Amino acid sequence: MLFGRSVAAALALFVCGSATAAELPTNDYPTVSRADYVFACMQVNGQSRETLFKCSCSIDKIAELIPFKDYEEAETIMSVIQKGGESVAALRYKPLQDKVNRLKKAQVEAEIRCF
Repeated sequence: MLFGRSVAAALALFVCGSATAAELPTNDYPTVSRADYVFACMQVNGQSRETLFKCSCSIDKIAELIPFKDYEEAETIMSVIQKGGESVAALRYKPLQDKVNRLKKAQVEAEIRCF
């Protein structure tokens, strides 16, 4: 009888857990990407516990606003532009700049909400 109750309890937790998980947004940002963002954010804004929370909040808000694929593409474009060189001219193409602008808008929104 105890085994039956344990199975019923486990099944109830699984069903309740599934309902909760279905309500959460998809986390498609890899942990290392989130950690890289927080690390860079803390380098710029100070290395305190309060800044850690603000920077963590910031990447969470960005993740709510744009999918990881778009984030990754915009970060790559910005990185190449920052390095300079002949390849930069091709990245000034309007659709690519729109991706960068979308990320920058998400960053501003995150900063407003978290800082």
